[in-house]
Amino acid sequence: MNHSTELVKKLKEYEGGDNRKAVFQLITTLSLYLAFIAGMFVMVLSGLPYWMVLIAALPAGGLHMKIFITMHDCGHNSYLTSTRWMRIVGRICAVITFTPYYDWLRAHAIHHATVSDLDKRGTGDVWTMTVEEYQASSRGKKILYRIYRNPFFLLGLGPLLLFLVVFRFPRNSLKKRCLKSVLCTDLAVAVIIAAFSLTVGFGTYLRVILPTLFVAGVSGVWLFFIQHQYKDVYWAHSSNWNSIRAALEGSSFYRLPGVLRWFSGNIGYHHIHHLNPRIPNYALKRCYNEVPEVQRVKPITLKTSLKSLFLHLWDEKSRTLVKFRNAGPRRSKLSPI
Repeated sequence: MNHSTELVKKLKEYEGGDNRKAVFQLITTLSLYLAFIAGMFVMVLSGLPYWMVLIAALPAGGLHMKIFITMHDCGHNSYLTSTRWMRIVGRICAVITFTPYYDWLRAHAIHHATVSDLDKRGTGDVWTMTVEEYQASSRGKKILYRIYRNPFFLLGLGPLLLFLVVFRFPRNSLKKRCLKSVLCTDLAVAVIIAAFSLTVGFGTYLRVILPTLFVAGVSGVWLFFIQHQYKDVYWAHSSNWNSIRAALEGSSFYRLPGVLRWFSGNIGYHHIHHLNPRIPNYALKRCYNEVPEVQRVKPITLKTSLKSLFLHLWDEKSRTLVKFRNAGPRRSKLSPI
């Protein structure tokens, strides 16, 4: 039995839901989230300084992100022991986070099956071009790619566009269940907005939900970005692609402080998640502490992770992510962003 098989076998011990832990986590998360959202509404309606609302949006946004992680675990059938209840909880969390559940699951399943595969990019991942592809691109495509990879778009306007606009429209390739998921989520979001508009007012609703969505969206997009975008990340063509290497070398271990681990549902242990997506978020840390093989992955820290924002292209020669200005002799005359 080789080391990869032994590792996969070890991780199976941690997969599957624990109803007691899951229900406690779910009740705690939803209760705190509703309390903060209610408090923000009270602040706005009471005419308190708006900066107080913005401060409250920080933990509210963190809890919003944790609700998304709950949806994520339900989609992997890891959160509870009952598939039926995971579908129910997952769809409720999806509506709260403005996410079409089955459409997102389809894209996320493709992401897990193709992560780090150079020949299967484009679904459920961060747009990444190779140096050669960038050099051969038109000026217009280069400009578009630079805008996309710019931190001000990626972590500014991008997350709001994703959750408020992109997720609202079905794609032509969607199957019936995915199409229904998009349309039903849109209808549910519309009903929620209408209900708040008729009670507290549309403007009040926006002043509460927009900063919450912004904090959650930016945090979530950043976590997803750093999970697969760092200097020595693994990429390979399909003929040489290996699923274990894609998990251990193409998915990061993002070492976060305890409070951020709690809000992010331990998703920083992303290499373990890609090795076995059926391990629930509340079991990832225990798995890391008890399995020596997954501890060998070099961690990314808050400080070192910031460098990844300025890496833009995959260089197949050096097998690292590089900056635009390191794109080689055929690099674009456009100034680096």
